Parts: sequence; C-alpha cells; structure tokens
Amino acid sequence: MELFGSLQSLGIEGGTLAMFGLLLTLLVTGMPLAYVTLLVALLFALGWFGPQVVPLITSRVFSFVSSFVFVSVPMFVLMAAILDRSGIARDLFDAMKLIGGRLRGGVAIQTIAVAVVLAAMSGIIGGEIVLLGLVALPQMLRLGYDQKLAIGVVCAGGALGTMVPPSIVLIIYGLTANVSVGDLFTASFVPGLMLAGFYVVYILIRAYLNPAMAPIPEPNEMSTRDKIRLLKGLVLPMCVVVGVLGSIYGGIASVTEASAVGVAGVILSTILRREFSLDMLKGAALQSLRTVGMIVWIGIGASALVGVFNLMGGIKFVSALLSGVSDNPTIVLLFMMLLLFILGMFLDWVGIALLTMPIFVPVIVKLGYDPVWFGVLFAMNMQVSFLSPPFGPAAFYLKSVAPPDITLATIFKSLFPFICLQILAVAMLIIFPGITGR
Repeated sequence: MELFGSLQSLGIEGGTLAMFGLLLTLLVTGMPLAYVTLLVALLFALGWFGPQVVPLITSRVFSFVSSFVFVSVPMFVLMAAILDRSGIARDLFDAMKLIGGRLRGGVAIQTIAVAVVLAAMSGIIGGEIVLLGLVALPQMLRLGYDQKLAIGVVCAGGALGTMVPPSIVLIIYGLTANVSVGDLFTASFVPGLMLAGFYVVYILIRAYLNPAMAPIPEPNEMSTRDKIRLLKGLVLPMCVVVGVLGSIYGGIASVTEASAVGVAGVILSTILRREFSLDMLKGAALQSLRTVGMIVWIGIGASALVGVFNLMGGIKFVSALLSGVSDNPTIVLLFMMLLLFILGMFLDWVGIALLTMPIFVPVIVKLGYDPVWFGVLFAMNMQVSFLSPPFGPAAFYLKSVAPPDITLATIFKSLFPFICLQILAVAMLIIFPGITGR
C-alpha cells in the first residue's frame, strides 16, 4: 500500500499521465480493454484514496448497468443475430434489383439501399457487413465491378448502422451523456441518409467517369409475376422498420419498448418465412450473449475508470485543458474530433464513448453546443473508426467472408475514398448543424 500511497503525491497532472500511460501499456500487451480499465481503476482507487472509495465506484457501475434504456442494447443485438441466420437480407437484396434496374452502378447502389434498411432494422454493423459480404460482394464481382469499389461499398454501407436509427452507438452515447436517445435518433436520421447519399453520388460519378468499373448487367426482362415475387421480399423488412422507428417517432413506445417490438417482428418474419427453429433462436441468443457481454464488461470497466478519474479531479483538469486549447469553441471542437479520430484507430467505439464522453460532453455544453447534435457528430466520427486502419473492424468482418485472394491490405486501400466521404460528412455537420434539425 505504500507504493500505492505515493500516487497521490504525483498531483492530478502526474496522476493523469500515469493513469493513461498504464492504460496504454496494458492495452499494448493484448489484454482486453474491459480488464485493463477495471485493473487501472482498482489500482488508482486504492492508491489515491484507499479501500474506502471502492463502494462509490461500485455504485457508479451499478447505475450504468441498471439503466432501463440499456435493456434495448441486447434486444437490438438479438435482432441482428436473428437476421444473420435468416434469408431476409438475401430476399431484400434481390428485391432491390427493381431499384437498380439498368442504371450504371445500380448493383452497388442497391447494396447501399439494402444497407440502410438493414441498419434501420438492427443498428449493429458487424452482422450487416457479413451479410452484405456474403450476398452483395459476390454479385458485384461476378458482374465485373471494380474489386476496390465493391469492397468499399460493402464495408461503408454495412457501417451505416452507426448512424441510422436504432443505432447502438447513439444508445450508449445517450446513456453516458444523459441525453434523450429518442432525440438522438430523430437528429441522426437525416445525417445518416445524407452519408448514404454521398456514397450513392460517389458510385455514380465513378461509374460514369469509368464505365468499366461498374458494368451494366445484361438485360433480363422479368414478368409481372416475377416482379411481384421480388417485391414480397420488401414487405417483411419494411414492416419491421416501420414497427421499430414508427413506434419511437410516433410516441407510441420508448426506445427500449421499440427494441422488443423489433425482436418480435423479426421472429414473426422468420416464422412466416418458415425459417424459425429453436436451434436458430438458441444460436442467435448465444451470439447476442457474447456481444452484449463484451459491451457490458467494457461499460463496467470504463465506468469504474471514469469514476475514479472524476474523484481524483481528473475530469475538471482535462476540461480545463481542453478549454485552454483555444478561446474559439470551433477549434476546441475540432481538437476533440481529432482526438476521437486518433482513438478510433486503436480502440473499440464502446470504450471510446464510455471513456471520453463523460469528459467531453460537459465541455461541449459549457461551450454552448447542443449535446444531442454533438452525439450525432460523435456517431459520424465513429463511422470513420470502423473503416480506418490499422484496426478498422469493418475490414476484419469482411475479410472473414471475402474470397481468399482479397487481402486485408486490399480492403483497407479500398476504404480510403469512403473514409474521405465520412470526414466530409463530419465537416458538413460542423458547418451546417441544422442538418440534425437542432
């Protein structure tokens, strides 16, 4: 304990450096983020204050995991897991052929359209990228699409779940920033569609400047009966989307209740499609348990670490440090965005949200910015983190289902234009905050 007792003598400046230095050192060893944050929180709690502070930390952790809104997270994860095991996404992609038609780049555009619908059904990016990698990528490659364009479309489109409600990123932000998740969903809807629109415009420009990148498929005249059969693939997904988002925006259900509506809708869809089985439900439940367990443990560790850091006076110290960057609020905001961008290259978005938002949001409010608008900006920034090397998870999700000749290096190179579009979207939100309706 004498070793720990010397921590307080470092002062808040030295203590902050020591805490985050230890955090980074342990992360480099490959230890999971949840365990790292818990261990560092415990060491500094004992070293700075002694054993008497531990109950305060546990009460902070309990308040996080017992939040009613947090119940929606496992429900949306379960929705994504069931979708992953059904043929809904495949039928949805086939139905979107009616939209693509004879348009150059049409298959890539229909992939983005499917990605938006899937995002509105689940809010999880991993499952979407895997689904699109299995359904859309082979189709585009078979038609002669440029490999890099096809890869970028699948990864960028699949990551739209970060922005399009019901986004779990926004739910976690709402919990940490203590703002309405419903307001976040409303504010993020147009920016999410705007980003999808950027992708579509980019695809069209590339396709028409270089027609070889996106060949027009051979004409395949369909009968009215075939068209009706394809359109049936749109009915169930759209009913789920309307059930989830309509119940939230219509004021009928809270976000948590709407998540239960979504799960019921997806299960009913699999029953109507005769795909439901107890084995499928068990597999989806186990996958959800693994995903949510990871989120909860990271949340527990991050809550404990931020709690200890707050008691040390660290949040006030960092807030003063951020405010001292410049007298211009825009410069402070851009500095935050840069920090989030750098962190996103190395850390999971859950850890970033839970570690930084308790510090950043009070500064944002003090600077006169709307925390709901900042939440949308944060989610847009996290879009970049899903694609950016060296640890962009979108690339690894796609690699798990991509043909063997597609390397990780090829995937990351393919993502660069889409990362630029995401940064453009962040800039648009900063320059024109009214896009969020706030």
